[in-house]
Amino acid sequence: MSNAAAPSLGELLLGCATLSLVAVGGANAIVPELHRQVVDIHRWLSGPEFATLFAIAATAPGPNVLVVTLIGWKLGGIPGALLATAGICGPSSVLAFTVGKAWERLRASPGRQALERGLAPVTIGLVLGSGWLLNAAAATDWRGWLVAGVAAAAYWRARFNPLWVLAGAALLGAFLLS
Repeated sequence: MSNAAAPSLGELLLGCATLSLVAVGGANAIVPELHRQVVDIHRWLSGPEFATLFAIAATAPGPNVLVVTLIGWKLGGIPGALLATAGICGPSSVLAFTVGKAWERLRASPGRQALERGLAPVTIGLVLGSGWLLNAAAATDWRGWLVAGVAAAAYWRARFNPLWVLAGAALLGAFLLS
């Protein structure tokens, strides 16, 4: 862990709850801000620690929000994992449920359609920003960026399980970086 003191459980819960409300497009969309808060501002984790936890969460079966659970576990043990997960899932779930009911009533509204079209590029940009940030934290030179670029291109065109792209990137990385 980084040199800074671990957060209190209340700080962890509040930080995750706040991020929950801006997770447009899912947990991957908040990775840059999560990284900024945990690594750059509070220094609770180092960049490589963050990248490692993200990689573990990405390869584990289940929702992509697991990175928050792992960060909570690293910073506060089992209580930290539970509170971080509740913080990241609770507020956005309540908001989604509430908005979902109104959204259904506005099914044919031109405003709804415009909002959906407008949020799509925002979500894509947030997810691309996450990928850029994670690669910047993990790549040590141009070869890391090359592996990430090849993996991204393969994933973009993939018509198969993305774990094959991950395995290929791991092999390419081992070959190039050794």
